Amino acid sequence: MRMHFSTAVAGLLLLAGVGAAAAQDVVIEPEQETVIKEYVKKQPLASVKIPGVELNIGSTLPDTVELREVPNVKHRYVVIDNRTVVVDPGTRKIVKVIE
Repeated sequence: MRMHFSTAVAGLLLLAGVGAAAAQDVVIEPEQETVIKEYVKKQPLASVKIPGVELNIGSTLPDTVELREVPNVKHRYVVIDNRTVVVDPGTRKIVKVIE
């Protein structure tokens, strides 16, 4: 009985650690989000549609989508379905969707 309990606890701790690590992968600081929002207002970008791509954190955008730079911010952005989507340029994964 003791072995089953410790195995279950170890499994739960492992899963909790994986979840915590995934949640901490990318953090957009509020100041960076403000900079991005203001830049997008000043530099309007036409909204695009990308069939088959869900606008969820972690979704990967295809290489055909042009990502735009924001000065002094490491992330890139694109406007999809009239929402600003912040993307990690290395992985092309969505890290934030700004309404």
